[in-house]
Amino acid sequence: MTDVPNCPKCDSEHTYEDGLLFVCPVCAHEWSRESTTPTEEISNTIKDANGNILQDGDTVTVIKDLKVKGSSTVVKVGTKVRNIRLVEGDHDIDCKIDGIGAMKLKSQFVKKI
Repeated sequence: MTDVPNCPKCDSEHTYEDGLLFVCPVCAHEWSRESTTPTEEISNTIKDANGNILQDGDTVTVIKDLKVKGSSTVVKVGTKVRNIRLVEGDHDIDCKIDGIGAMKLKSQFVKKI
């Protein structure tokens, strides 16, 4: 019998091989034998609305009108946000928007330029 590794996501020992992939039935995580990306990098990857990977310093565009909490201002569709910083949490983008100031945005409402 082949040596099947534990799941890198949940450390379950109940993994099995399915073709070229390993599969964990506990958390449904799939990975390949050639996968060299650490688990931490996979879980910390932040993607925009189109699935593009975001990085610190990127420029993004807002794809939906966003109401600013506690204010009557709105961040309009098409607003360019330059030099973003990625952070942990629900609102995973820290940025400054011209005319509004420092804000936190969700990555699902932006697209990378």
